[in-house]
Order: sequence, then structure tokens, then C-alpha cells
Amino acid sequence: MLDLGIDIDVWPWIWLGLAVVFALVELTFIGGTFVLLPFAISSFAAAVLAFYDVAVEIQWTTFVVGGAALLFVMLRWVRGFLSDSELPSGAGADRLVGTTGIVTVAIEMGDSGRRGRVAVGGEVWGALSSRDATLPVGTRVRIASMVGTRVIVEPINSEGTETPE
Repeated sequence: MLDLGIDIDVWPWIWLGLAVVFALVELTFIGGTFVLLPFAISSFAAAVLAFYDVAVEIQWTTFVVGGAALLFVMLRWVRGFLSDSELPSGAGADRLVGTTGIVTVAIEMGDSGRRGRVAVGGEVWGALSSRDATLPVGTRVRIASMVGTRVIVEPINSEGTETPE
């Protein structure tokens, strides 16, 4: 029998305390990593066993093996979740380059007032024309590049090709 010099009636409280400490550390310091959460759960399970006077060896086995098994399962789940939620290529606003949009506020030649707007994927962006041409409302455009928070657009015709200059 495992004898650590601890009274058998104290083990349930040790396991509960350990479960609370692991859960609090997981939530406050390393939140969302799922490293200590499995061991908090297995500590709680060991506490339940201790309240029913199950042998200390079985409590420890539940804590160590159960925590390791839960950690393995959670890491596989998190890895699968992360691979399913890949971000689109490009970072930030650069993901818009190559997509098409519609002019919602006319883009004037030179656009010194920077009033031109384009709707792209449910978002409205400030826009400048890549050519010295006025683009009226409703014109289909392709995003050529980004400059700061503005998209640089090129007009496209109804067949989906660029309009010649």
C-alpha cells in the first residue's frame, strides 16, 4: 500500500484543492491551452474516489493515467479544430487582393477627397482607382493591391476581364 504519511481522510481534500488550483491556473495564466485542464478533471475524479474510500493507489492511477489520457484526447481535438479553422491566404487586408467588388461611392479621377468606396465580401473599403478614370457607382472592380487602409481597384467588364485602357 502507498504510504505518504498522509491521513486517508485528508486525500479527498488534497485532490479537490489540486483540481481547483489546476483549473484556476489554466483559466488565469495559461488560458485556452488545455494543458492543465485534463489534470484538473482527473484530480476531481480522484477526489470523488477518495470520498468513497477507494485505495490511494487507484486515486493516483486515476489522476496520472486519466489526466494523460484526457490531455491526449484534448490535444487531438484542439489540433483538429485548428486545422478546420484555417485563415484565408494572405494576412489581414491583403487577403482581398484578387477578389472582386462593387463601387458603392463613385471613385473620382485623382480622388483628392478620398470619398470612393467599394463593397468587398460584406465589407466597405475606401478605394482608389489604379487608372486615371472615374468609376461610377455599380462598376464591378478587381482589387489589385492595398495601400494602407485603401484598396486599389481596376474596373472589369461583364465577362470578368479587365477593361482595356
